[in-house]
Amino acid sequence: MTLLPPSDLTARLGYAPETRAIIINADDFGMCHAANTAITELLESGHLDSATIMVPCAWAPEALAFAANRIDLDVGVHLVLTSEWTRYRWRPLTGTATSLVDAAGFFPAEVRSVEENADAADVAAELSAQLRVALDAGVDVTHLDNHMGSVYGLATGRDFVAEVLGLAAQHGLPFRLPRVVEGTEFAPTFQDAADRAAAAADALGVVIPDRAWTHPFPLANEGTADEEAYEQTRDGFVDLLRAVPAGVTEIFLHPMTDGDELRAAVDFSAAKRGFERRLLTDPVVAATIAEEGLVRVGWRALRDLQRGRHR
Repeated sequence: MTLLPPSDLTARLGYAPETRAIIINADDFGMCHAANTAITELLESGHLDSATIMVPCAWAPEALAFAANRIDLDVGVHLVLTSEWTRYRWRPLTGTATSLVDAAGFFPAEVRSVEENADAADVAAELSAQLRVALDAGVDVTHLDNHMGSVYGLATGRDFVAEVLGLAAQHGLPFRLPRVVEGTEFAPTFQDAADRAAAAADALGVVIPDRAWTHPFPLANEGTADEEAYEQTRDGFVDLLRAVPAGVTEIFLHPMTDGDELRAAVDFSAAKRGFERRLLTDPVVAATIAEEGLVRVGWRALRDLQRGRHR
């Protein structure tokens, strides 16, 4: 597969065009205490470049308080329109008398339901409310991204990119919108939509990365004799790092502390969340980043670029 060329983002950040820059981001900060313990530890130790908070979740106050106290760290908002687990759910900040809830009054579990039923004005109001809570809590928000890709139009083609880009432009925040979709979980057919969205972001001055990559979310063959082991997760992540091309690639993960709380909250793959916490401190991963010459950057640098403050 021949990868499309990156944008000029690395050059705008002051690096050589051929630089292979990465941002290692933890999604789902604030989802539960298990997420918070892992992510705060990894942020403070420098094993993460950034994280994003799920503001509507029950453990968001703990994450918001941490981020407000550590404005030297890159923390953004993980914009939420879905609530995917069966035993642990969360609701919109704007209330339940909107198009954003299911029959039980929670965000729907599936992205398709959001795309089919959500009113764009309700989406805009909810996402704005989530960002406002973070800002009012004292968080120096560095960027925005989106839980489960519910704004991209991945299921039906109906997207809410305009609503997010408007919010990002208003507040001078970059947004996780991959300019190039090869090598990701996005279908190749999404490239046309990504091109249109990138053009809209560029027109508004919203900085976006060249790529947004992750590795498989589920624990492969869970509950069987062939269940994925830690070493397989680590080796797959190492392969992903080695494949990073020139440009700025965000790599997002979901590290959490694997224990009783997490296993009570999620329906599957709690062990994979624990594996991700472990691999980010693994010397093999650190050695691979060094051997490959990958340059780690943060979302704050992209925000500074967007706000005209970059040096």
